[in-house]
Amino acid sequence: MFQNDLLKGKRILVTGGGSGLGRAMAERFLSLGADIDICGRRKQVLDDTAEQLMQQHGGTVHTHQLDIRDAAAVDAMAEEIFRGKPLTGLVNNAAGNFVSRTEDVSPRGFDAVANIVAHGTFYVTQAVGKRWIAGGHPGNVVSIITTWVKNGSPFTVPSAMSKSAVYTMTMSLAAEWGRYGIRLNAIGPGLIPTEGMSKRLYPGGDPVEISARENPMGRVGTLEELENLATFLISDACPWLTGEGIMMDGAHHLATGGNFYKLREWGDGQWQAARDAIRGQDAQDRQRRD
Repeated sequence: MFQNDLLKGKRILVTGGGSGLGRAMAERFLSLGADIDICGRRKQVLDDTAEQLMQQHGGTVHTHQLDIRDAAAVDAMAEEIFRGKPLTGLVNNAAGNFVSRTEDVSPRGFDAVANIVAHGTFYVTQAVGKRWIAGGHPGNVVSIITTWVKNGSPFTVPSAMSKSAVYTMTMSLAAEWGRYGIRLNAIGPGLIPTEGMSKRLYPGGDPVEISARENPMGRVGTLEELENLATFLISDACPWLTGEGIMMDGAHHLATGGNFYKLREWGDGQWQAARDAIRGQDAQDRQRRD
């Protein structure tokens, strides 16, 4: 579908690029000629990903260990990057989420999501954008949002609120920064299976089976579909396209009225089991990081 050198000369930063959707997009961009930067909290994951991608595709993958919730660290990363070849593109992919009755969400739980998705995405976008403006460079931002920005999402309110903020940022900055040659768009993907698919959203259930059964097209999405759409948006194929949010979920959000609405039927016991499953997954993740 795409020419092999479509992204030659580009330098693209992917947040949360060490695994999952971020890694998949970074790999596609690299295979099409771009230089890649990936950032995240787990240095070993980032370094392993960079080594594997360069062995397979050649090219250059730079890694940056940081927490995007730390504005000073984000700005330092941007300064380091722009001392070399300036970025041409940014993919805001890093995120966090879990299912819970909203009355059970603690301030710490809310902040855990909002500080990554809303605050962190803003910190990275501003740090990169202000350097594009100061240097007279055009720029291109693609943010991964959710379909929930269109119709809300019960039982994932911190994420729904935070992703809506990213969508609003996309529209707002498209209008504000268009005069600098900077454009911003967003993708709201439906369920796309990955090796590290979040058990915080489907504790105790099979997300692929559940989503495929509910989806008008009878299936979940593929990494290739996301890669193709992200590549189109991060390329120069349509430079007049900006400020848009493209939902890619087989019309799931149009048919279901919110992905997790069915959880209204859960009782206290099921919610407690879900919390226990999520805590167990968090403990396993911490052990892997340590």
